[in-house]
Amino acid sequence: MAPKKWETQNPSGTKRIIVTKELPGSLWLERLIQADCRVEVCTATDVLEVDEIKAAIGSQCDAALGQLTENWGDALFAALKSAGGTAYSNVAVGYNNVDVAAATKHGIPVGNTPGVLTETTAQMAVALTFAAARRTGEAERFLRAGKYKGWLMTLFLGELLWRKTVGIIGAGRIGATYGRMMVEGHKMNLIYYDLYPNPELEDYIAAYADFLKSRGEEPVICRRADTVEDVLQQADCVSVHTVLDESTHHLINAERLNLMKANAVFVNTSRGPVVDEAALVAHCQKNPNFRAGLDVYEDEPDMKPGLVDLDNVVIVPHIASATRWTREGMATLAASNVAGILSGFPAWNRPDILPFLEEDPPKAAPSIINADELGIPIFKG
Repeated sequence: MAPKKWETQNPSGTKRIIVTKELPGSLWLERLIQADCRVEVCTATDVLEVDEIKAAIGSQCDAALGQLTENWGDALFAALKSAGGTAYSNVAVGYNNVDVAAATKHGIPVGNTPGVLTETTAQMAVALTFAAARRTGEAERFLRAGKYKGWLMTLFLGELLWRKTVGIIGAGRIGATYGRMMVEGHKMNLIYYDLYPNPELEDYIAAYADFLKSRGEEPVICRRADTVEDVLQQADCVSVHTVLDESTHHLINAERLNLMKANAVFVNTSRGPVVDEAALVAHCQKNPNFRAGLDVYEDEPDMKPGLVDLDNVVIVPHIASATRWTREGMATLAASNVAGILSGFPAWNRPDILPFLEEDPPKAAPSIINADELGIPIFKG
């Protein structure tokens, strides 16, 4: 394996930080420099292996910023601890690539980057929904191949989702925002499944229904389903927004896909292993009017055999959070997590994370997952 190139910023800094991928924007770097950090950034685009990250940590390293594509387990946290490290942050809101228990065992706080991905990811789920429903991928490939010979009544007929039913599996911040976008933009009824009710979402849709009635229009309906199966059976399009854990691995399997309408649209922007990808490929092969939009994959970056050949599936390379504002915000929050811990600040751990993107941020670490376990105080100001 060829050695990777690393570039150093602020070489006079007294605290050594490694960053396993180049990050967008400059505010994240400013945060680390303000905390007197020497910042070493890997410029390679391929995923670093555990041994490569251990080599980068070396014998002295105060903290690290890592990626969700890397396996941050006991081996890396032991190496970081041995090198004098006291902080780690994932540059992501999810952290299923991180063994938080192992980090806690070694006394290392783990940060993540919530609060800046909500609208961006929901927007991508909407984009995938309509790209699949209106067959835009197929149509573009057809046009680029020089096959378009003129307007036809029957050319690439898709699905009209106006006033249909949208289904959500996982009604947290992103799922609820996606639901609101679909309801407000396209006057769809909403059915969702979540372990817990979302009264804020339900109240919002009820208020919107009242508004529609006041304008002489048919109101929309929102209800929480008893099971995942209820959502899949009733919705015309379904978007998945769950976390990935043992209970959600292959949550969407062959049996559940078979419950969906023959012309339904299925979208996943959560985590790849939530879906049995081989089962989805088989389902789409057997049901040409069924459509899917995927941003994530079970064996990412690889795809299951046959997926890339399916015209009724829209595929994009894990770009749901890829707006400039969001990705720069993620980098800034991750750096602020590390800078905050190294500076001895408490954990913020509040829903409103946006103050950390401003010029004068709170003197806190924005989001520390294991703050309670490590006895890190919570910001009181």
